[in-house]
Amino acid sequence: MSVGRIIETPACVAEGAAWLAARDGRMARALELTGPLPLRRRPDGFAELLGAIVSQQVSVASANAIWGRMKGAGLTGPRKIMWASDDDLRAVGLSRQKIRYARALAEARIDFKALRAFSNDQVQAILTEVPGIGPWTAEIYAMFSLGRADVFAPGDLALQEAARILFDLPERPKERAFRAMARDWTPWQSVAARLLWAYYRVVKDREGIAG
Repeated sequence: MSVGRIIETPACVAEGAAWLAARDGRMARALELTGPLPLRRRPDGFAELLGAIVSQQVSVASANAIWGRMKGAGLTGPRKIMWASDDDLRAVGLSRQKIRYARALAEARIDFKALRAFSNDQVQAILTEVPGIGPWTAEIYAMFSLGRADVFAPGDLALQEAARILFDLPERPKERAFRAMARDWTPWQSVAARLLWAYYRVVKDREGIAG
């Protein structure tokens, strides 16, 4: 299977946004509110996924603090994680569960360069085999670290809420239904996600002002 289009520049995002706006008037209306969408490309590799594990179920501030301590201790690479003792990892703020997940990621020996050539489904299958990496984390990695243009994250609550508001749905779409809905945005599902996240922020800011 082909990897499909890779989002590399803001122009790629703008192309996808224009395609979505031309296809759906509600997407066009959302884009008018949000303005140009961010690129949001990130590095790929072990550290990016380890950082995603660190940030699970904690605040952004806590995750940043833990990650800062891990970087300071040189604990962001697979060998260092495997060589570190549990006490070393606890000292930087990792819980027992996250220590297990970090070690599982290190032991998985994923070939991150090879992932760049794998299909979206293959990337998802490989990453979700690792304890602590679920579908959402794998989708976000494919979207932002690999730059895949046609990946969506239907389990994301902000995306669900944005779709509920924008498309005037009676409730947040369930994950399976949302995945089916997102197929209408192929080959630019990742840009649709960027648009819905941006729209969500605009709407929530407006609600805050109104309140």
